[in-house]
Amino acid sequence: MWERTLQDLIRGLRANKKDETKFISKAVDEIRNEIKSDDMELKAGAVLKLTYLEMLGYDMGWASFHVVEVMSASRVHLKSVGYLAAAQSFDQETDVLMLTTNLLKKDLGSTPTDVAVTLNGLAHFVTPDLARDLSPEIIAMLNHSRPNIRKRAILALYKVLMKYPETAKHARTRLEEKLEDPDPGVVAATVNVLCELARIYPKDYLSLAPQFFHLLTTSSNNWMLIKIIKLFGALSPYEPRLVKKLQPPITELISNSQAVSLLYECVHTCIIGGMLQGPNGDSLARLCASKLAAFIQDPDQNLKYIALLAMTKIAPSHPHLVAEYQNTILASVSDQDISIRMRALDLVSAMVDRDNLQSIVQQLLSHLVPENSSSMLPSATQALAQHTASTPRPLSSPSQSPAYRLVLCQRILAMGSQSTYENVNNFEWYISVLVDLAHVANVNVGAEICNQIVDVVGRVKGVRRYAVRLMYQLISDETMLRNAHEEGSCSEVLWAAAWVCGEYCEELAEPHKLLSYLLHPGVSSLSPEIVVVYIQAATKIFGTWAASVAQRWEEEDLAEVKNVVEQLKNRFSGLLSSPHIDVQERAANFIQLFRFIQADLDAHRPKPSTPLSSDYSGLDTPSPRYPKSLYLIEPLTTIYELNPVATNAQASVPIPEGLDLDAWIVPPPQQIVADPPPDKKKGKKGKGKDNKPKSSKKKKKVEVEDGDELAPVEETPEEIAERAKRKAERLAQLRDDPYYIGIDTPKTVEEDIDSIPIVQLEGMPSLAGPSASNPPILKATSQTFSTTSFVIDREGEMPKGAITPQPVLVPVSRQHTPIPRENHAPVSTRPSPLPSYGISGEDVRTITPEPIKVTRSKKKGTGKKKRTPVAAVAEP
Repeated sequence: MWERTLQDLIRGLRANKKDETKFISKAVDEIRNEIKSDDMELKAGAVLKLTYLEMLGYDMGWASFHVVEVMSASRVHLKSVGYLAAAQSFDQETDVLMLTTNLLKKDLGSTPTDVAVTLNGLAHFVTPDLARDLSPEIIAMLNHSRPNIRKRAILALYKVLMKYPETAKHARTRLEEKLEDPDPGVVAATVNVLCELARIYPKDYLSLAPQFFHLLTTSSNNWMLIKIIKLFGALSPYEPRLVKKLQPPITELISNSQAVSLLYECVHTCIIGGMLQGPNGDSLARLCASKLAAFIQDPDQNLKYIALLAMTKIAPSHPHLVAEYQNTILASVSDQDISIRMRALDLVSAMVDRDNLQSIVQQLLSHLVPENSSSMLPSATQALAQHTASTPRPLSSPSQSPAYRLVLCQRILAMGSQSTYENVNNFEWYISVLVDLAHVANVNVGAEICNQIVDVVGRVKGVRRYAVRLMYQLISDETMLRNAHEEGSCSEVLWAAAWVCGEYCEELAEPHKLLSYLLHPGVSSLSPEIVVVYIQAATKIFGTWAASVAQRWEEEDLAEVKNVVEQLKNRFSGLLSSPHIDVQERAANFIQLFRFIQADLDAHRPKPSTPLSSDYSGLDTPSPRYPKSLYLIEPLTTIYELNPVATNAQASVPIPEGLDLDAWIVPPPQQIVADPPPDKKKGKKGKGKDNKPKSSKKKKKVEVEDGDELAPVEETPEEIAERAKRKAERLAQLRDDPYYIGIDTPKTVEEDIDSIPIVQLEGMPSLAGPSASNPPILKATSQTFSTTSFVIDREGEMPKGAITPQPVLVPVSRQHTPIPRENHAPVSTRPSPLPSYGISGEDVRTITPEPIKVTRSKKKGTGKKKRTPVAAVAEP
């Protein structure tokens, strides 16, 4: 009978590519018949073909027992087929492995050829049970007369130790002896095993450091040297004395070795082993940095990648050495390989300091600027594009995928804000970088840019003028408003722009011109968070501008002020129908303010100018020439200074004496069980009812046990009071129930207008005429960045009476949101030459009047109630 061999099976597969499944199904049927044969040659051939099919993805688990039969063959070439199939198909769950223990012991005691085959196969399918049972035989093989058997036994012992660690106490001595074996292959295998074991249990192998050091200084096998250097990298953190001992030989290897793999392992071990520290660490670090810089310039992409990875680990301890190769590293940011670009970004972020931040950020921004940028870009972006044109760029720029652009923008923001802007020298430059980034990012980083703009302007007072100018340009940029809904438009910077212009609008000489942009109809299409800030900023800007108009008041200004108020009121009225509650609330509140201002402007009449004097004793009620309502809004926004808050301010507030933070502020209501409803009487008309007249006193009826008659019993005063108390508690509980509508709400009490106190406004400006000079749009601005040093408030403001907490090792957090004004101390206000609002005489009220008391009285016979308001008279 002719049988097909493995070669025939391979030829058949190649010839039947179109119908491979059918051919394999037929071949498996043939293999099933062959593997049941008593002929060991035929059985081994079937197992060999089945092993080949298993490598193609077909299961051969059904033939496990037949594989064991081939493993027990007496001939070596058949036995090797069985062990090959076992190594290929057996796993930890194969049930027939329990049958192989005696077979393996027999083969380990057989001829050297059988031992070699057995050790090769055992290393692949060894289980904890087999490792426990066969460990004595494998340890005995370490002293075999043949080096190839000793080498295989050492490698198989590693797998046994992984499956059954208890073997280590018996094998440790024999394994250490193999470091002095005359055969270099055995020594190399021993070093390999000990290196892997020391990586898992480093403290257990510190005693072998002298022997490994001897091999490091005497061996010329680069492969073994790499393993020894890796081993010392794992041991040196647990034995600091090794660092000083290893520096000379490793420095010699780095200087003289031509093997790139050995050179990299030496550099990597120096980094992770702490050898770059100490008196000799700087020279070794410089040598490592120079070698890694040469690797970065190598055309081999793999070598360039690992060099960037290693250089990133040197940067935290020796940033000045890495900065010497800045141009070489930045060139890798333009590499075609995305993995190399990402590692280069990691390294660039780690090497940033105060000296190179501007140059690095400028070069990274150049990768975000489109090559075909038009002339309609904003001025800041045009300057960036000109810098990009002057910077040499590779002929084929890397793909600008959104994911890479997002990472690039995040790295730029992280480098600038590191340690509360520690590396920023010129904050005017950094504000312009944030604006440029908003224009060219084209990814969703608008929220991060917005937070940093607000944070920088709040912390650095010297940058506020320049920031207001840039934010004015952002708000007036119609392109930004038109593209706000596009993906990656960074429209969140409009939030920061409106907030900065509204908070520091005193830097603008003509702030009312900005109102036309804040009240643009297209603003309604922005997100509600931005619209809310636009409303707030418009109100603040009007308050500042109205106060400045009042200082230089002329009757001709009345029409202009009326026009601006009318525009604000009409624009806010359109926002009342917004579907967002925050927008509605802000618009409704400010409309009421502007209605009051409009009414005051309409009631204003020109007054003759009178000479001013510092003594107002001859005037009863001096009245200014301008409408008083022009100063209604400004004190609301300028009375408190806005400062950053320290990160530990909340934790530093002392707890007042007598305050129990665990006690209830409002005790929870008690669970009150309502009285069960009385049983309703059933019966027809005239039946079951008592015809006796009702008594005016409350009585309860109890059933007499001896008879059928119900005798009324009068309630005691205590019972009446208890029932009234239960009723009051029940009503109080139902009053808070949103689903109960049976409680009558009290009618509102009409307010006494005459009892409202007169508000005294402080900080009124002078009644002098208008200022002689008309400032420009921005006060004292410069077209170039300022050369003066900036002062940044990194610590933040602490509350009064704060207790300094214990230092906590946590990263420095940054304040990204505006701080509520009520948390800060008020600043001093300018003195006012004008008297406060008020009236002279004894009618001036110095205290708040008492609330109106309402009493309810009954009139006999009418059953009607009448309200009698009694207003308390305030004492003079």
